[in-house]
Amino acid sequence: MKKSFLTVAVICTLAGSMMLSSCIGSFTLTNKLLSWNRHVGSKFVNELVFFAFWILPVYEVSGLADLLVLNSIEFWSGNNPVAKGTKVIDGKDGRYLVECDGKGYNIKSENDGSVVRLDFNADNQEWSVTDIYGNTHSLFTFVDDTHIALPMPDGSTSTFELSEAGLYAYQQVATKSAFALN
Repeated sequence: MKKSFLTVAVICTLAGSMMLSSCIGSFTLTNKLLSWNRHVGSKFVNELVFFAFWILPVYEVSGLADLLVLNSIEFWSGNNPVAKGTKVIDGKDGRYLVECDGKGYNIKSENDGSVVRLDFNADNQEWSVTDIYGNTHSLFTFVDDTHIALPMPDGSTSTFELSEAGLYAYQQVATKSAFALN
């Protein structure tokens, strides 16, 4: 009896792991909670909050909510409802408000109030930018897991590898094009 129970348990575990192996989810709620904890105070305060959140099952509840509810919503709809929100970024030339709406980003400069929109088109795997005048331009398109297509100054596109060598190759093309325009 004991041997057959163990066999059935192992078979059920393996079958379940095969059915659930395609998507692990982004665990956005748990990651936001951890990110917030990193900025609470000094490293000692952060550690105390981290320890307290493990004792009062805050991390366990957020992980379970991500696992059972939010990651399922993200899998079926393509959007995670927790991914939405606004963040303040302090850059070297000013502060920016970055608002995520689940489909893209609105980036507003606090210096001059200008807004730029970044969007991802899942159908053609392309990131684009809409400038302050309402003109939309392609930034890059994912060709596969290791290559992207980038627009060139002459209107054509070139494919580059997602590596240091690919970055260097793009820098060479961009530098050559910048000198040709002068």
